[in-house]
Amino acid sequence: MDSQLIAWVLAAAQALLFVAAAPLLAGWVKCVKCRLQNRAAPSVWQPYRDLAKLLKKRMVLAENASWLFRAVPYIVFGAMLLAAAVVPLIAVRLPTAAIADVIVLVGFFALARFFTALAGMDIGTAFGGMGASREMMVSALAEPALLMAAFTLSMTAATTNLSIATEYVLQAGLVLRPSFLFALLALAMVTVAECSRIPVDNPATHLELTMLHEAMILEYGGRYLALIEWASQIKLMIYAVVIVDFFLPWGIAREFTAAALAVGAVAVTAKLMLLGVLLVAWETVLAKMRLFRVPQFLGFAFLLSVLGMLTHVVLETGG
Repeated sequence: MDSQLIAWVLAAAQALLFVAAAPLLAGWVKCVKCRLQNRAAPSVWQPYRDLAKLLKKRMVLAENASWLFRAVPYIVFGAMLLAAAVVPLIAVRLPTAAIADVIVLVGFFALARFFTALAGMDIGTAFGGMGASREMMVSALAEPALLMAAFTLSMTAATTNLSIATEYVLQAGLVLRPSFLFALLALAMVTVAECSRIPVDNPATHLELTMLHEAMILEYGGRYLALIEWASQIKLMIYAVVIVDFFLPWGIAREFTAAALAVGAVAVTAKLMLLGVLLVAWETVLAKMRLFRVPQFLGFAFLLSVLGMLTHVVLETGG
């Protein structure tokens, strides 16, 4: 009973750590990007200050805002919180591993996106409707590529459970799998699109011809905007952790000892910092693409995921 209680406490602590560290990852990415572009860099703690400032601001809502518009920030943040709870961060074999399914994770993302699009159209502004339309187009192209990449990984581990699959890759050791390379490239491209990063979107601009995600939340402010921004940072953190803990799972804790958990925390921190640098390099060398080229970008991601599945069948299973 004591060991089970400790496991649940660790699961709750891991979920809270996930949510609390998400703004720090966003701050690290912004800081590295500014330094790489020879600009004055803000502190890595700046996202926490921004969230605190938004939480203190007075709420201003449109007169025709419905109850849905007010409820969406809590729904979106709750969906991201649940998604963070099912992704292994520093340890596997936690009690939440039973629901750590990649299909459930995609479902949480779809739920948050659906309600965000509804909120964008609720006020009736042109920007909100335009952003919702563009977001749905991107999601319709990104989700098949994400699922195909997930199925490629699932075929190797014979499960869609993230915790079990991570432990399987960890036990198998360093094995050259061409299917993983294709799946990794596809997942990286989907991450860029799903998290509204360059070249698909630019979260730092509010130009009407380039806005995707930002167009849907222009009418939000105060604590509502803080919750939505925090949820976006958690989403980026989730994708980053899925990439580093599945493709490079070495260091993640398999036992609930202090030493193993400390090694897991240090390992995931180092991997996330490295991934942040790679993301910044990607965004620096590429330019924002036009909207009509986004289907080509995500279509290529889908092609890579299909190639990964075919490679697994032909080369890794002897099919």
